[in-house]
Amino acid sequence: MPLDADSIVDQRRLRRKLTRWRVLAVVIALVAVGGGAFAFLGRGGSNVSSLTTSGFIARVTISGIIQGNTDRVEALERLAKSQAKGVIVHIDSPGGTTAGSEQLHNALRQVAQAKPTVIVVDGLAASGGYIAALAADHIVAQKTSLVGSIGVLFQYPNFTELMKTVGVKVEEIKSSPLKAAPNSFEPTSPEARAAIEALVRDSYDWFKGMVGDRRKLDGAALDRVADGRVFTGRQSVDLRLIDEIGDEKTAVAWLATKGIEEKTPVRDWQLKDRFSDLSFLHLGMAALLDSMGLKSLAQRFAGAGALQTLDRLNLDGLLALWHPLSRD
Repeated sequence: MPLDADSIVDQRRLRRKLTRWRVLAVVIALVAVGGGAFAFLGRGGSNVSSLTTSGFIARVTISGIIQGNTDRVEALERLAKSQAKGVIVHIDSPGGTTAGSEQLHNALRQVAQAKPTVIVVDGLAASGGYIAALAADHIVAQKTSLVGSIGVLFQYPNFTELMKTVGVKVEEIKSSPLKAAPNSFEPTSPEARAAIEALVRDSYDWFKGMVGDRRKLDGAALDRVADGRVFTGRQSVDLRLIDEIGDEKTAVAWLATKGIEEKTPVRDWQLKDRFSDLSFLHLGMAALLDSMGLKSLAQRFAGAGALQTLDRLNLDGLLALWHPLSRD
């Protein structure tokens, strides 16, 4: 039977109350989860904010593809001004963009100029990863770690023959022959190839010069390590790309030669937002919002991690990157 006016008004009031309670529940949940996360991160030394009044050795971790990252730069600037007595930087990276690697190198140099800093190569410090490692005055690697790949890469696909096969031609109007060159849809002209080679050569000379300056190499010794190859940790000692074989304990022992007691606690120094690695928070809040009938908001909340993943795959510009699986 049709509802009368009073019943309709009562239903609308009930829906409004229910919505208010849902919003209040979400707010309470956010506060509770946030407080719990801060408490979790504040335990066990994972966050060094509580240690700024006492001495410690800061542990920094650099892993994966290296790109420009202002948050990381700011975190390293804070580290340079902190109460840390020394810094251990763990690196496990195949490199990334030359600009991002240069930015990271400069930020680590500021840290190294402020306090004793040592690099530990966990598995790989190649190309841009080695650019970052060059920021410290002492480099330690395991015997089977891979180090080097001193060089610069510029790659682009060419679909010319494929497009001929399918009968597709891309028309273009541009201001000059070298605008937007090279182009994946047409053969690379000698002029375009020469322009790209000049970019690669200039960046390579910059990289090679940095290695020579930081590792005190020149002439044949520098040429021997700068042909793009990677070397094992054992080889790298003889080639002077690293200083000694070892791990974090070795790094702590080196810091002891700089006046830092070996018993000084080693604490992680976060290079990004405390919540950026807590993917379970995204999933948990998405489930909570969905259970409250706020499906669209839940989908947006759960998608934050996916957007960050896609962003990591977007590498623009010249690369200082070691990726042997892409080669025949």
